[in-house]
Amino acid sequence: MIDLSKIQEAKKLLKQYFGYDEFRQGQEQLIEAALNGQDVLGIMPTGAGKSLCFQIPTLMMDGITLVISPLISLMKDQVGTLNQAGIHAAFLNSSLTQGQYHTALKYAMQGRYKIIYVAPERLETEGFINFCAK
Repeated sequence: MIDLSKIQEAKKLLKQYFGYDEFRQGQEQLIEAALNGQDVLGIMPTGAGKSLCFQIPTLMMDGITLVISPLISLMKDQVGTLNQAGIHAAFLNSSLTQGQYHTALKYAMQGRYKIIYVAPERLETEGFINFCAK
């Protein structure tokens, strides 16, 4: 069932943070399903706006969103874009020094980030597992 107030709020955030007036084909349905607590799988071509399909719901929900990505360059790109838009985001991958990694985890535990991009191999580290348990 379509909740127009949720879609209106999503469109407001789309404009506010990303500068777009309308969603692309398929985005609105994926966002609505995510906001309704449904499992979502979106298969779209490169450049079709898949990231917005989890970024917008993230802004409308409590908590931190973890994004698992094997591509360091994509993580850096996405985090840079989000931070420029005023959305607090970080990445945890092998490009960080140990000090940077621990600082990022500390800030994450303080609730400073809304979205955290994580390399798959980090999911197996004790420090990250402890972070997730908190």
